[in-house]
Amino acid sequence: MARIMIVDDAAFMRAILSQMLRENGYEIAAEAASGEEAIQLYRERRPDLVTMDITMPDMDGITAMRHIRQFDPAAKIIICSAMSHQQAVIDSIANGARDFIAKPLQKERVYSAIERVLAEAGTAPIIKPV
Repeated sequence: MARIMIVDDAAFMRAILSQMLRENGYEIAAEAASGEEAIQLYRERRPDLVTMDITMPDMDGITAMRHIRQFDPAAKIIICSAMSHQQAVIDSIANGARDFIAKPLQKERVYSAIERVLAEAGTAPIIKPV
């Protein structure tokens, strides 16, 4: 079962994404409300994949992603952000994101991105989207 960490400063977004992922058979390894917390929890929990918001109060998601990738260059991170302008997407991919999902989140898009990233890494998805 793939273990996913959700990073978003908005509690309601973490709850929505957590429910969405659990419904599709994924385990939630951790939830973080900030970039600093994400780095710490990644080191402790070693999730299979991370969903990361960009805009957060203490450290933005791209900076947190760079720190996580310094610790683990193979880290699989998908950016989920309302900042979907072209430069945000380019910055995310250039800094190691495996995909970029624009908010508001659509289940099918979330599931397909996660399944593709896990499949590329050799971690087969548990359940196909319903």
